[in-house]
Amino acid sequence: MELSRLDKLLEFIKNEPNDEFLKYALATEYLRLNQVDIALTYYEDLVNNHPNYVGTYYHLGKLYEALNRKQDAITTYENGMKVTKAKRDNHSFSELQAVYRAAMGIEEDDDDY
Repeated sequence: MELSRLDKLLEFIKNEPNDEFLKYALATEYLRLNQVDIALTYYEDLVNNHPNYVGTYYHLGKLYEALNRKQDAITTYENGMKVTKAKRDNHSFSELQAVYRAAMGIEEDDDDY
């Protein structure tokens, strides 16, 4: 019997329980399977325990928005912008800035952040 993608990831994380990529992959897979609560747990673990894993901020913020947790999304985007700015990751910063502005209702001409 062939293992599912989720089963494979769960096997991998047993050997590498703090691997940030595996946690991210699990969060994404659980979200794909519509197991939102488990995905949320993994994404929140990443921002709390692996704050430099920048890909998390966009996806966690979007998940918060989908769950009607707008202020949590905004805070997540703000935190992600701080991390990406410190890392000089301009591409990720601009992506977070765009979703932050949309969540805040800021027009393109405004320069608040």
